[in-house]
Amino acid sequence: MTLDPVHFDGIARLARRIDQGASEQDHRELAETVWAEFLDPLTDGDRVVLEPIEDVSRHLVDIERIALSERPFPTQHGLDAGTINPTSFRNGLVIDIAQAAMASSPSTLDLHRSRTVVATVHSNDATASVNDRWDTFDAGYSRSRAVKVPSLPRFAEGVVHALALYMAEGEHALSHAEDVDDLLVLDGPLYPRGLLRWADQHSDLAELLVTERQPRSVLEKYVRLVESFVERSVPLVGFVKNPATRVLSRTVAEHGMETPWTDDTAFFTRILERGESGAGPDGRQFDRETDALTYTGWFRSRGGVDGPMSVEGDALGVERTLGPACYEVTFFVVYDPRTDLCYRIEAPYAFTRDAEVREALTRHLLAEVATSRGPPPVVEKADELARISAPEKASLRETFEERFATTAERDYDDRRWGDDGRPFDSAGLG
Repeated sequence: MTLDPVHFDGIARLARRIDQGASEQDHRELAETVWAEFLDPLTDGDRVVLEPIEDVSRHLVDIERIALSERPFPTQHGLDAGTINPTSFRNGLVIDIAQAAMASSPSTLDLHRSRTVVATVHSNDATASVNDRWDTFDAGYSRSRAVKVPSLPRFAEGVVHALALYMAEGEHALSHAEDVDDLLVLDGPLYPRGLLRWADQHSDLAELLVTERQPRSVLEKYVRLVESFVERSVPLVGFVKNPATRVLSRTVAEHGMETPWTDDTAFFTRILERGESGAGPDGRQFDRETDALTYTGWFRSRGGVDGPMSVEGDALGVERTLGPACYEVTFFVVYDPRTDLCYRIEAPYAFTRDAEVREALTRHLLAEVATSRGPPPVVEKADELARISAPEKASLRETFEERFATTAERDYDDRRWGDDGRPFDSAGLG
């Protein structure tokens, strides 16, 4: 049933009871203060958590002009991984399956055909075992592996999801690294953020990062990936579609400054959005200008989940053959006023410390966003290749039910929304 008009009006009237506090214009002025006074560098006690590579700067570029410009990187590759989402079975198994794929522009059909598939399995039964050797299928174009993960019942779904996703993505990226000649764009962050976030989520998950080999082996794949690309002087970046970091907002709040933003993306939106405040009959409307992309300069990030890969971090004990600074996460933020969305582009400091490379990466990613009104087309293609559709997920679950002579656990929401109605939180905790 839809809402009856009288009920809709009754609910909408609740807005009159809510005092939002400071106005949008006040929030923008506060953001300008933080931008001007806190970020060069941003410190947490004695630690530098964010600092500009050159200076704290904002820029804009005409959308049509940058879209028509020549790309600095003649070929590009994109990488993504998709999962069926964690599935709990009544026999006590919890399983997730991820497949990773790489796309290229111009297209390479053999590369597009290749897949890396990883199934992660959690069981409380000590007698359960998994044959974890690599196998090939599809005439040798693709590989698959099943892996038993550490037993942590409370977080079983989060653990199997994160390990499957990042094992498949990291392994596929390494196995096809030599296919990339000019630029690799990961669909998502540069390092396995969902896994690194465990350190802040719960003591049991934090201990898992330290005591178990599997999480470190996953991060090691990304460390080796960076080293491989640095050795060949081929840049790689991570294109984060939905950045949700809070390091900046949280650290500024600890300095005693009010931070009304839900996350750092809301802050960057305030900083990068152009237009006129006070429009409209009530003087509250913001009239946004949509003719240009706006973007920040590059920052070095050492706080939050970026900490382990900083010069002060230990990379979870993974050996690094380059200087620690080479692995640091650097980023810039681009705002597209046409869609009112911010994107965060990450790259290792090994590349962005070079001003020419930094400029080329910036121009290339801006041109791609301007043209596609979103992520680069090669990333969208990789997403399409790696995605497992809802009917395919349901069919795979049924196949596992037959194999195990059991059924998947279901609740009322599965009946209400369907088997794929609730996307799993990639942070790892549902």
